[in-house]
Amino acid sequence: APFSHTARMRPMIPGPNVCPNSLTGHYSTNSAAPCPVCPIVSSKREAKTPRTLKYFFHANADRVDRWNRLNTVAARLSQAQQSGLETTELEAAVHVLFEDIAPLEQYWAFPGKALMTALGSDLTAPDYSHLAHGVNRLARALMGESYRRHPGAWKLLDEPDEEGSLAIDYYEPRDLARPYFEVLVVRDNPVYESEERMREEIRRLRRPEDPFVYEVVRASSFEDALVGVLINHNLQSVVIYDGFPYQSRFDLQITEQQLAGLGDLAADPSAPEGYGIALAQRIHRIRPELDLYLMSDRSIEAIAGRAGLANIRRLFFDIEELMELHLSILEGVQERYDTPYFTNLKQYARRPVGTFHALPVARGKSIFKSHWIRDVGYFYGPNLFLAESSATTGGLDSLLEPRGNIKLACQKAARAFGAEHTYFVTNGTSTANKIVVQALCRPGDIVLVDRNCHKSHHYGMVLSGAQPLYLDAYPLAPYSIYGGVPLQSIKKTLLTLKAAGKLDRVRMLLLTNCTFDGLVYHIRRVMEECLAIKPDLVFLWDEAWYAFARFWPIYRRRTAMGAVEQLRERYRDPTYRSEYARFKEQIGPIDLDNEQVLQTHLLPDPDRVRLRVYATQSTHKSLSALRQGSMIHVADDDFAEQAEELFEEAFMTHTSTSPNLQIIASLDTARRQAELEGYELVSKQIQLAILLRKEVNTHPLIAKYFRILTPAEMIPAEFRQTGFEDYDDQKTSWREVLDAWETDEFVLDPTRMTLMCGTAGFDGTAFKETLANEYDVQINKTSRNTVLFQSNISNTRSATAYLIEILAKLAKKLESKLAYASPTETQAFQMRVQSLVKDVPTLPDFSYFHDGYREDVASKTREGDLRKAFFAAYNGEACEHLRLDSEELEERLKNGPELISASFVIPYPPGFPIMVPGQVITPAIIEFMRKLDVTEIHGYHPDLGLKLIKPAVRE
Repeated sequence: APFSHTARMRPMIPGPNVCPNSLTGHYSTNSAAPCPVCPIVSSKREAKTPRTLKYFFHANADRVDRWNRLNTVAARLSQAQQSGLETTELEAAVHVLFEDIAPLEQYWAFPGKALMTALGSDLTAPDYSHLAHGVNRLARALMGESYRRHPGAWKLLDEPDEEGSLAIDYYEPRDLARPYFEVLVVRDNPVYESEERMREEIRRLRRPEDPFVYEVVRASSFEDALVGVLINHNLQSVVIYDGFPYQSRFDLQITEQQLAGLGDLAADPSAPEGYGIALAQRIHRIRPELDLYLMSDRSIEAIAGRAGLANIRRLFFDIEELMELHLSILEGVQERYDTPYFTNLKQYARRPVGTFHALPVARGKSIFKSHWIRDVGYFYGPNLFLAESSATTGGLDSLLEPRGNIKLACQKAARAFGAEHTYFVTNGTSTANKIVVQALCRPGDIVLVDRNCHKSHHYGMVLSGAQPLYLDAYPLAPYSIYGGVPLQSIKKTLLTLKAAGKLDRVRMLLLTNCTFDGLVYHIRRVMEECLAIKPDLVFLWDEAWYAFARFWPIYRRRTAMGAVEQLRERYRDPTYRSEYARFKEQIGPIDLDNEQVLQTHLLPDPDRVRLRVYATQSTHKSLSALRQGSMIHVADDDFAEQAEELFEEAFMTHTSTSPNLQIIASLDTARRQAELEGYELVSKQIQLAILLRKEVNTHPLIAKYFRILTPAEMIPAEFRQTGFEDYDDQKTSWREVLDAWETDEFVLDPTRMTLMCGTAGFDGTAFKETLANEYDVQINKTSRNTVLFQSNISNTRSATAYLIEILAKLAKKLESKLAYASPTETQAFQMRVQSLVKDVPTLPDFSYFHDGYREDVASKTREGDLRKAFFAAYNGEACEHLRLDSEELEERLKNGPELISASFVIPYPPGFPIMVPGQVITPAIIEFMRKLDVTEIHGYHPDLGLKLIKPAVRE
């Protein structure tokens, strides 16, 4: 029977005929059949209807929305009852909403089953005011996350204190220095009282000196545990007991599809005693940042020596050491929370220090005692200056030769990002790229590189003397954007170099992942097939825009460090040797004469392969670090023997001896945030991006003039093997997304949204200025007819709504203008759109290096001596200038002598070099340059014209 209000916090112990999963206390007439009242429970697994992206990516946002809807309807129900109105429809609506909310709530500690059961009892109470009050209280607590700080949020009613007065303690904050998290306990125990007893026992272990506060949420099966890990972003630890079943008792459509495609997540149903270790392995694969603890009532001494425990933090014998478990949980979170450098910098700022070094702003005295710049101090605050120093002693450590807290901070970052070594860089990824290229490439080495990569890579090869062999990415001419470099093109280039006898000179493959426009390589396959041709090839993945990707399971598999982890596991597996033996027998020689090679997934020899992988990340671009804060991540089998000394030398070459301490500290804290809440923040980032895509592309007025390009528009069909077309949150299934990210050669990061604005008559630059000047919306990248919106971990639903509102206003304004436009004005608009959308310039591929800057002129390979051409331009007498509109330029394009660029020419947009030193300038390049309607072109001075190397010099 339903509880009375005076006993609402007492747990319900199900009887033999009470639905054990009921939140309302109703009876089930037949425990072997689905409960007739509770639609979320079934003893029989049924076929699932494919769930769309909305269900998976928006689950947490929808959770709050559903509570708010329930809050609204419950309030109306209470008001209707008090007014004596008919309540039947409202009662039905409340029941439907409540049962809609209930399934997901099992995966969260708050409100938890006790509060949900108590609230459920109010559904059948005679007075609905209690229901309305309780729902309102829980909805507010969820919306404002007050349950993290206020103990009173965990109560449905204001309860009297010992003196009899009401203690409305949900307004009294907990110590804000004690963050809140949740612990998932995986244990098969359907007796609800035991769950509450365990929770209370854990609460009694709390001490005032504990740095954190946590609550427990329980899962009773293998499937429920995995779904909980995916849904509940508050989790920081998982405690796994022996003896739980594989299959969930809940017939939730989320289960099978939410888990599908996340790798081999199944366990052997015939061996339930092995579920604990199997579950730990799969949780680590989904969310490697979580601490895992295994509780067993078997011989843990024997278990401790088994394989598969590498990711388990500690093994306990059942609950004999509950306090030790409690302390271990706190210690595990503390390890991730600890920021060695930031903590020491705060301590340094609190100390009285006499500064006799070359940094007057240190301690802030030159600022706060000034008569003229005191406002600077008030603007930034004293801590910025108290935490400044040029010293490397007193706990501050040296970035150039870290031995203390910077070293520890880098080690923590390496763990968080899945690397063997991590280096902090305080002057951006431009410098990080040059460090890696200079450290690993020698004069004469050949580097396969996307011509459209960041300019820092080109300059890195000028510095190192490596010779670039530029690869051509597939063009997206309608949008003046380049895509990625097809794998078949990379393989063919390597095989061509092999045929020319130059494979030994090939040092590195350098690609951008993801690209500025959001195109993501199948990074694992690219490396595997390249290693089949050259087993010691070094990979540099420029992940400037992709640091966040480590912290979401689908993205992680397409990151450099994530791919290394997968490949190492693959090559260690004995079954791979059998797979490789069959492949070797079938494929024959791997060379250009073998027609199968370009069409076959190539496999490397496990005895010869060396995984040498580097990733550079602009931490500041996608995580919470200060400007120019970047990291270099290393996973190199030969690092210690072949690269470490050279790397550290290059690091010292490019790193300032006076690095910014605040940037170092921000890298330390960005890592902390990413480990502890990156999963939550990236989930919200994806959710908002998919929501924005839908709202823009389906809005009846906005979509008439603007649209966000879909994967089908950004990636040609031959690179989308699954046929995936769009992140449509109403039609696209979770399975389709997972299949695409697992299989397709390229995928599109949904958080990077290329908006076509040319259809509204705006070129990219003009639209960017309109957004900034009229609406205070800031963006970075544009093309001839597009702008790029990128969601990040700081975006909110309000900001997303604001952007949609702006696009609606612009579309409405344009619609009104055209409605009253004269025929001449209408024609002018149409011609403008035609110019931007249809009459687009052809994107030029890299032409070739002039023979004067190639060592092997007779060879068919395309590498060139970029360094030689670059420094040839330092002799002013060896150079000349020609204007784009000159007759001489036209004559020489037709009849020669060839025009050879003396410099990098980089128009913004699109932001890649259309000319590099030593490159032959073709008519296609000149045509493209003439059609550019941008004013910012690095390396080109309109008054002088193109800077060229004179014919006599290059011969």
